[in-house]
Amino acid sequence: MSVTTMPALGPRKDARVAAALGRRRKLVDHAVRWFCIASTAVGLFFLASILFTLAWRGLEAMGPTTFTKAFEPTTYGDDTLPRGGLLHAITGSLIQVTIATLIGTPIGLLVGTYLAEYARSSPLGNAVRFVSDVLLSAPSILVGLFIYQLVVLPMGGFSGIAGALALAIIVIPVVVRTTEDMLQLIPNTLREAVIGLGAPKWKMIVLVCYKAAMSGIVTGVLLAIARIAGETAPLLLTSFGNNVVTADLSSAMSSLPIAIYQQANSGFPDLIAIAWTGALLTTLGVLAINVIARLLLRARH
Repeated sequence: MSVTTMPALGPRKDARVAAALGRRRKLVDHAVRWFCIASTAVGLFFLASILFTLAWRGLEAMGPTTFTKAFEPTTYGDDTLPRGGLLHAITGSLIQVTIATLIGTPIGLLVGTYLAEYARSSPLGNAVRFVSDVLLSAPSILVGLFIYQLVVLPMGGFSGIAGALALAIIVIPVVVRTTEDMLQLIPNTLREAVIGLGAPKWKMIVLVCYKAAMSGIVTGVLLAIARIAGETAPLLLTSFGNNVVTADLSSAMSSLPIAIYQQANSGFPDLIAIAWTGALLTTLGVLAINVIARLLLRARH
């Protein structure tokens, strides 16, 4: 029984096939490259449009009163009267974000350290890591509902401390993930060298690991601050908002996102202009924090 074999391709045919495949690869490469360039251009166009609109509309009501005066009810529907400013919202945002950072950062730092140094592969560590990842991607309004049930209802009203606690919960998983990732990048040989010198593990973590990962951890904290600075949903259910400058954490407290939401929905042109100014201030603040975080991360590398 004879076996029929395919004739071998000649040298010229092999060259033609190789050339055709090469042209096809180049064509696909150019198509994908131009598709990526076009997608990048579209994204940059919309980003530039948003920034241009914010600058154009936000600078319209920008002035000294923006940072020196609070909301003035007399501005309703009368452009000839003073418009007031955003001092109450800026003050409230600074207070709540600062307290949330002071509460959430130590907790996130300790949990991230536990996951990286003590429970890398343990069942408890995996469970904590899973819960942290779920919390990281959970809608922020769920955090607001949780604090509303846990703090607002027992206290009998909205309060600045409730808003700060809601923001602190959002800070924790961001710091946990960043701290764990930064500590895991440290070579184990460095840990072994420190332990070999007789240093206890806690001192190795505090004096060596934290120092080596400090810029990355600070970057994570700044990114967490940038995230909570623009949160609105959890604050609507916790601190709710206020039209006066106050530092009383037991009463309702304003913030820039809430002031933007309330004044943009007022229907009055003068208040809408102030809302655009608040949006510009929030964007510039978040942008500055992100730039600082990028610079710190680049300095680490």
